Amino acid sequence: MSMTATLRALSGSKTHPPHGMARRTVFTKAAKSFARSFGKYSARATVACGAVGVAAYAADQAYQRFLHGTLDKYEAGRDRLRSRWLGARDRALDGANSLRGLFGQFGLQPINDSKPKRTMPRPDDVTDEEIEAALAAAESVAYNASNPDGSLSDKDKELASMKSKIKELSEQLSRAHQERAKSQKEFVEMQNQLQRELEKKEHANRDMKRQLLLQKQDDSSVVSGQRLGEEDEKKRPLIDMYSELLDLLSEYDSGFDVQDHLPRVVVVGDQSAGKTSVLEMIAQARIFPRGGGEMMTRSPVMVTLSEGPHHVAQFKGSMKQYDLTSEKELESLRKEIEQRMRASVSGGKTVSNDVISLSVRGPGLQRVVLVDLPGIISTVTSGMAADTRDNIAAMSRQYMNNPNAIILCIQDGAVDAERSMVTDLVRSMDPSGKRTIFVMTKVDLAEKSAVNPGRIKSIMEGKLFPMKALGYFAVVTGRGNVDDSIETIRQYEEQYFATSSFFRSGALKASQMSTRNLSFAVSRCFWQMVQDSVQQQADTFRAHRYNLESEWKNTFPRLRELDRNELFEKGKDEILDHLAELSRIQPHTWEANLVEQLWKEMSTPVVEDIYFPAAQGTTASNFNTRADIRLRNWANKDLPLLSVQAGWEVLLGNFAAALQPDGKDKQSDLFAALKEEVVKQCRSEHVAIADAVDRLRVIQMNTLEDRAVTNAHQWDDAVKFMETTLTSQLKTAQDKSRDMVGPTATERWFYWQSKSSEQSDRDAAVQELNRLLDANKDHPERLAADELTTVRKNLETRSVSVTDLFIEDTWQHMYREHFLTNALSNMQECKKAFYHRELATSQLRCDDVVLFWRIQRMLHITGNALRQQIESSEARNLARQVKQILDSLAHNPDKKRQLITGRQVELAEELKRVRSIQEKLDTFISTLQEEKRSG
Repeated sequence: MSMTATLRALSGSKTHPPHGMARRTVFTKAAKSFARSFGKYSARATVACGAVGVAAYAADQAYQRFLHGTLDKYEAGRDRLRSRWLGARDRALDGANSLRGLFGQFGLQPINDSKPKRTMPRPDDVTDEEIEAALAAAESVAYNASNPDGSLSDKDKELASMKSKIKELSEQLSRAHQERAKSQKEFVEMQNQLQRELEKKEHANRDMKRQLLLQKQDDSSVVSGQRLGEEDEKKRPLIDMYSELLDLLSEYDSGFDVQDHLPRVVVVGDQSAGKTSVLEMIAQARIFPRGGGEMMTRSPVMVTLSEGPHHVAQFKGSMKQYDLTSEKELESLRKEIEQRMRASVSGGKTVSNDVISLSVRGPGLQRVVLVDLPGIISTVTSGMAADTRDNIAAMSRQYMNNPNAIILCIQDGAVDAERSMVTDLVRSMDPSGKRTIFVMTKVDLAEKSAVNPGRIKSIMEGKLFPMKALGYFAVVTGRGNVDDSIETIRQYEEQYFATSSFFRSGALKASQMSTRNLSFAVSRCFWQMVQDSVQQQADTFRAHRYNLESEWKNTFPRLRELDRNELFEKGKDEILDHLAELSRIQPHTWEANLVEQLWKEMSTPVVEDIYFPAAQGTTASNFNTRADIRLRNWANKDLPLLSVQAGWEVLLGNFAAALQPDGKDKQSDLFAALKEEVVKQCRSEHVAIADAVDRLRVIQMNTLEDRAVTNAHQWDDAVKFMETTLTSQLKTAQDKSRDMVGPTATERWFYWQSKSSEQSDRDAAVQELNRLLDANKDHPERLAADELTTVRKNLETRSVSVTDLFIEDTWQHMYREHFLTNALSNMQECKKAFYHRELATSQLRCDDVVLFWRIQRMLHITGNALRQQIESSEARNLARQVKQILDSLAHNPDKKRQLITGRQVELAEELKRVRSIQEKLDTFISTLQEEKRSG
């Protein structure tokens, strides 16, 4: 096809290139053909023709996108598409005009080489017809590219119509924007006005409720002291009844937080996300400690909110109330909470599972139970325990794992959502979001940080986070000033939301804004959860009660169900009854017990410190002198106090014997530990009366001064007393000697026993020392130096190597046995020597019998004095002391748990707790249903 034919084909009115890539190919071929035809005249013609083709193709593509666009869907991009189409079309026409000017201004002359050359004038072989054909072809290509489906005039009309429609739609859209802005402004003003009116109504309502509650308190004070019945119980605030149920369940079951129990609102979030501030806004008081970025919440804090005439706070188990309208008491409350948190952390830990229970009452408060937990952290810093992060996560899971717990998920709006850790944790515990409420804090800071409103809208519509929730709320809990009051923060929150760009742009809805709306939503969800779960709990405890009652009937069929406190009172009465039985003991029984106890305490010092040293004298006068001196010193110092203590032991011994169970009452065995504790404390807390000790000292000193044995009966009693004492002492000495030398030959033969090396050495030493005693029956108490050397040398010849100290120790045991044997032998002579003591052949001339008579007489007189003292004062002192001990134990639950144990008391106590919980659950359900019907 020649160049002229090609141009004419392209410029024909009924010849239109196809769409898409085919159209581009036609344009390209036409441009190349045109360029080859005119290339011999000028390279500029080639460039111009190529520009025409490219511009025509661009105009076609822009026009196609414009025609297929939907105005209402792509409203924002229609002006841009229109501009692009018109620009491409204008560039195509400009290319044609440039080509027209090119041929009009310059003459083109053909040349033989490849480099074109401009010459003047225009060559003769290029006709005017060909030039006009080229210009017409370029112009036709441009117009056909921009108007492929119709004539130029039709497209111009269509374009004008579209322009008019676009302008009209733009004006309508502008008016709609203006009306929307005006409506938003009017809505915010109306909302603020209604809010102010609502606040006035609420303020008046709080005053009326305060007066009503005060009046009820005045009315109830008239009947104070009477026990509340079921009707009075139903008049209590519903939230107080529910909080009491939570406390009872927590005390009954240590695993209450991780099992299927009654609902509570669990507040979780990243550290410094504003969890505590949200809780303070709901409680309408800044009750928690503040800290600049450091961890302040170190243990769970359970806050029970309820209505009341005064805005006060009170710890569980404490009578002190904090006035939350006083900044001084608020500061005191914050310090107390901080001290309790730090006290709960021990052993190097950073957080604790110990719950701090706090109730807050005030006018207009929503009835709800909230638990504030330590914030989730990503890094363990210096000063924290290594397991702090894991402990916080485990604690949060523990509370959220309760299927009846409402999760209040707190997210910092000023922090990138991708940095949050709490959302993944909440999603893992509540994937369906049926009990989660999402709260975005610090929205004002997010707006100052130029956060995209579309991102905020995605968060509040639940599209950005993978977690799901019942509702989404945005709140502002402060301006960064720790001294701001709750009222100041609330006013700032209202002012911010009234002018917030997030609200004006539609990112936030009115129902999603403010802590007031949040508290209403939390309370509504909370009580709905309570209604859904409390009946199930009541049924569970009813079944548990039936099982416990069946166990009691089968195990303890004829016993009353007495709990630990009731059993303690029964044991207390039993102990006091046994204490009263002491007055029935006869005087002679008291004195016999006292004498026996006195001699048990005195026998060792009498024999070891008085009789044995005094008997080493060579004459009777020497014996008496030594005995008198030692008796006087003993009676002046140790004897009176020893006697008083012995009397007290006798009194306690009889009391303990009276407390022993008789086997008739099975419940008496439960009090064994209690009785032992009472006796133990009486013994340790007893203090001897100084006057009694002094009086007893005088009596004992005077008694011991008397040496006159007045009759033979007294003499015989003294001899018998001495014989019994010495025989007992001799038996003890012989037992020690037998243990010292080991088994005899007979024992070794028949019982397959053997001696140790020490026992063998002792036996050899005893044999050598017996030679000394056989040689001198009246050998003195101590060995002489030469005797000691002789014994050691003799032992060495028998290959027994021992020290002098070993020999002396062995001698002491042997001499004691030898002395007691001789004393008993001499005593036989004194049995009938009452009338003829001068005929006695022993060195002591029976003065040792007189010594034992003096001691025996002192024992009887002391026993009589102690008996009188017991009957006159010590028994009353014991009764008073026992009552004080029992009263002290009655106020010590830990001690009662230690002293009264067993399945009987455990089952009875569990039955009592289960019955109490079930009754309170039934009362709570009844009250809840009545309130639902009346509401």
